[in-house]
Amino acid sequence: MKILLVNDDGIYAEGIKSLAEALIEAGHQLKVIAPDQERSAISHAITIRKPLRLFKTESKRLGNDAYRVNGTPADCIKLALKVFEDFKPGLVISGINHGQNLGYDVYYSGTVSAAIEAYIQGYKAIAVSLSIDGSNNFKAVAEKIVDYLNNDEFLESLNLLEGPLNINFPDLKYSKYNGYKITSLAPHLYEDSVEARLDPAGGKYFWFRGGNKTYNYGNFDVSAVRNGFISITPLNLNISDDNKIDMLNNNLSLD
Repeated sequence: MKILLVNDDGIYAEGIKSLAEALIEAGHQLKVIAPDQERSAISHAITIRKPLRLFKTESKRLGNDAYRVNGTPADCIKLALKVFEDFKPGLVISGINHGQNLGYDVYYSGTVSAAIEAYIQGYKAIAVSLSIDGSNNFKAVAEKIVDYLNNDEFLESLNLLEGPLNINFPDLKYSKYNGYKITSLAPHLYEDSVEARLDPAGGKYFWFRGGNKTYNYGNFDVSAVRNGFISITPLNLNISDDNKIDMLNNNLSLD
């Protein structure tokens, strides 16, 4: 299969290298395009006020067709599909991300946004993330993704979706997953996610940090990963609340 591989952690990140190696070894035809530096939490930003530059990147692990871009993950997708017009991927994979993309985090995620951009452009796409917890078991995740690509039911299911798949793996030693669960995004919030600090001169500044997530119950992605399951969440790009249109038409009167 022709696969376009992208990420938001940058071209030199371990996650994308591990996945590229596994895909190449499995016989897939791979083209890699990724930011030249980490672009985590940049969401769906695109570059419009400075030139984008594309550089071929020599890397044994990434294969012979790898490129870095001085832009965002969404830039990478838009650029690849324009510049490499002769390469029509059967699938776009974004990842393996260094850290989970669960619940409302998908709105911030460059990894997920790259997959969304690919879907917008008319291509099947998946976002893959590892909930890092000390093992950094990217190899196991890469092997599991290769297994999925050998599964006809998995590939056929991608044709039925109205957006990309968001797949999150727990970071377990020896890939001892408890299985997988098809999940919904958890409506979680962070607790204590903004920390006030003082610089050496006594001035106050602020630092965003992870904090703790709520909603560790139900059929949510957060619960699945915490309990050792692979979380597979189908995303829908239509975020308009169609169920409330009639309600607003019947109850709202504006001049």
